Amino acid sequence: MNIANILARKGSMAVTVRPEQSIREALALLDRHNIGALIAVEGDRPVGILSERDIVREAAHNEKFFMRVVADLMTRDVITGQPHDDLPSVAHTMTERRIRHLPVVDKGRLIGMVSIGDVVKAQRDHYQGEVDTLQTQLLADERGRAI
Repeated sequence: MNIANILARKGSMAVTVRPEQSIREALALLDRHNIGALIAVEGDRPVGILSERDIVREAAHNEKFFMRVVADLMTRDVITGQPHDDLPSVAHTMTERRIRHLPVVDKGRLIGMVSIGDVVKAQRDHYQGEVDTLQTQLLADERGRAI
């Protein structure tokens, strides 16, 4: 299982923002889409990521932060994934780097975003499928012995 499997299920829509947009506009996007992070793009190339955490940290120290633009707060060292990345390595990267949102890029173009919740759900569903298969096989074996 890999990122492409998750995007196939959840869709490839990723909510984006331009670096020159205001923080107020970014907050409105987060609220409107009920999400926790926006990908800052120039064209279709990710150049940053702005999370709720970035905004809260700035708000705690700066009363005038609403006048700032996305480029002032976004994380510029964007960690990205590719559609063929396997979920265990993605989960490891997200855990080790302490990130909850991973923009997905293919051939330099943004094609979607996965969250840590998406990864955990996909892994849970995969393992549940394996458990169900094993239970079915065990039941079939028990019925075969009973006959």
